[in-house]
Amino acid sequence: MAEIQLRNISKRWGSFVGVNDFNLSIDDKEFLVLLGPSGCGKTTTMRMIAGLEDATEGDILINGARVNDLEPKNRDVAMVFQSYALYPNMNVYENIRFPLRVRGIDPALHKERVMQAAERVELLDFLDRKPAALSGGQRQRVALARAIVRKPKVFLMDEPLSNLDAKLRVSTRAQIKNLSHDLAATTIYVTHDQIEAMTLADRVVVMKSGVVQQVGSPTEIYDTPANTFVASFIGSPAMNLIDGELMNGKFSAPNVEITGLIGRNGKVTLGFRAEDASVVEQCSEMNAPIYTLELLGDATMVSVRIGGQLVAVKADKTFRSDIGDQVSIHIPADHCHLFDAETGLRIQK
Repeated sequence: MAEIQLRNISKRWGSFVGVNDFNLSIDDKEFLVLLGPSGCGKTTTMRMIAGLEDATEGDILINGARVNDLEPKNRDVAMVFQSYALYPNMNVYENIRFPLRVRGIDPALHKERVMQAAERVELLDFLDRKPAALSGGQRQRVALARAIVRKPKVFLMDEPLSNLDAKLRVSTRAQIKNLSHDLAATTIYVTHDQIEAMTLADRVVVMKSGVVQQVGSPTEIYDTPANTFVASFIGSPAMNLIDGELMNGKFSAPNVEITGLIGRNGKVTLGFRAEDASVVEQCSEMNAPIYTLELLGDATMVSVRIGGQLVAVKADKTFRSDIGDQVSIHIPADHCHLFDAETGLRIQK
């Protein structure tokens, strides 16, 4: 069992603030993803939990006990790094076994524990190989097995898939998800890849410049982003955002007019997802020439320029047209999001 609480955690180096007043409770067995661009503070947060960085302010509790002053080895956490961090002179078996030796686990238990961990990540046929003889995906699986073999309370994973190619990322991501379910351990996972976050997480913490922007399930983050940063960071493609004015329920911008909206009058940013709009023969909501067309296989992505911004809409895979052709785009009012033009915060309906 491992419940983690972060209370008013901050990390500063001189005048630079890496993490600012971070508060969160992480449930036992929860898979939590820290998501954000480079430099947002997500890895620093994880390193403070691990004990690799000291918190400037605040308390870190594991199962109710404050661990700020404990050495990393005494926090019962296992960390998987982006760089694998394997010992090149040891074979796979010894790499996986190493944490057991360091922690003084009874040697009689080593072989059984190593074999169990290797079997979980499908490495039984590679135990005699050195890391140099392994592919990137196999090396990452060794790093996972080395974390598993300890049976820690908490798994910390720092962008473990970043060095893998696209196909390996998909298969290894599925393996991590399955392992998390089988091991029933609390997992904190750091990534800048929103697809990883959406597919792996029970909850996602979106960060920017050391500040938490939103915490919620992948569905909540996707369907009701708290601000324009979250809206523009989550989704592939990201949510379309158009600056304009709302007056008596009607949103107006160049080549855009949408009625039936609920919100206060004034300057706003309107958002909608590509899959929530459609290309139609004629409508008054949005009319513009096609900027580009992309065939995705299951759909055709149609992009137009509105007020200097690209707006993407998913059309049927059979849709055919040419760049420069005028198109009409239907945007249902009940699929629109409104944000404050100055603060970027979501306007509640």
